[in-house]
Amino acid sequence: MTLLKKLSTLLALGLVLALPVSAAEKIGWKDLLPDGFTPPPVRPQSYYDANPEADKQSHLDAPVVESLDGKKVRIPGYVVQLEGNADAVTEFLLVPYFGACVHVPPPPPNQIIHVVYEQGVPYEHTYDAVWIEGTIKTQRTEGELAVTGYSMTADSVEVYQ
Repeated sequence: MTLLKKLSTLLALGLVLALPVSAAEKIGWKDLLPDGFTPPPVRPQSYYDANPEADKQSHLDAPVVESLDGKKVRIPGYVVQLEGNADAVTEFLLVPYFGACVHVPPPPPNQIIHVVYEQGVPYEHTYDAVWIEGTIKTQRTEGELAVTGYSMTADSVEVYQ
């Protein structure tokens, strides 16, 4: 191998090694459930139309997984808009399935993450599944739409692919 090829190879390797690597742990919604806790089933809107007394958030005392507190994580989910500006949503609830909190009752608090993302999620992406990355906290918040068991200040939000 010539000296030029060796230098090119080393330079390319150096560039690859210099790329930022996410230290976030990829988790799923089941990881937010402590052992022994089973969330209520997701029912169609027709069920809540026929049973209006069931159309509210249940299990408000649902336990969280304390060992997640302070961990950098990456989790997929759907955006339920809370606050924003003219271009993007800057505060939202991240939920495990489309329509939660809007078309059907919110899931239990341990299945909702209250997210603040200063950069904002463009409105056109709020109808898609997204990946959220940031440091998760076991922090209860109570809002008009739902009680949440987790919170996160997002480092990044991207469309799920």
